[in-house]
Amino acid sequence: MDLMNIVKENLAAKTEFPAFKSGDTITVHYKIKEGNKERIQQYKGVVIQKKGTGHTATFTVRKMSGNIGVERIFPIASAFIDKIELNKVGKVRRARIYYLRDLTGKKARIQEKRAIQ
Repeated sequence: MDLMNIVKENLAAKTEFPAFKSGDTITVHYKIKEGNKERIQQYKGVVIQKKGTGHTATFTVRKMSGNIGVERIFPIASAFIDKIELNKVGKVRRARIYYLRDLTGKKARIQEKRAIQ
């Protein structure tokens, strides 16, 4: 086994998040330090992409703030992520849905994948 892989496995933070993919709507509870205080801020949006593997993996979340689209990149292994909630499972056919940036209004909505009960 490669020496770098051994170090990555031993030093990696063990955090359990729900399995999500691009097109899903999630809420990221993110810790923010302001001076000597710490609070948790929620960032709710659609996952645009997942990139990388292991502790270097990242995911991009896009939300609409008024009429302006805001995207934020979160590292999976970040100590500042408190938890991730999966709100909706989206039905998309692409791994990276950058085309969402150009769409507005009802066209920018993603169909929800319904679970069979």
